Amino acid sequence: MAAKKNDFLMYKGRPLVRDGKTIYYGFMNEPCVVIMQVTSTREINGMEVADRVVVQLVNTDPEVKAREKIMKKAERRGLYSAMDIGTIWLEREIGKVQ
Repeated sequence: MAAKKNDFLMYKGRPLVRDGKTIYYGFMNEPCVVIMQVTSTREINGMEVADRVVVQLVNTDPEVKAREKIMKKAERRGLYSAMDIGTIWLEREIGKVQ
């Protein structure tokens, strides 16, 4: 059976979408999402992996000015560390709203 076009990779109940070296995590209809940008990579055993990743917690409200959209920002070594901090930020912020 072929996968539908709307099927996304899910992580902890939220979609994880990659566009080039940018990874989006979360639902756009929630108050915020996490955006991870891979700024550098390195080669391990012939495979290119993320080395430095900029993590941003971004407000999805269209009423908010562009300057005020970034709620939190950090740089992490490796995708695992970036996903870890991004998930924590997102869950805490969504928990505040509910």
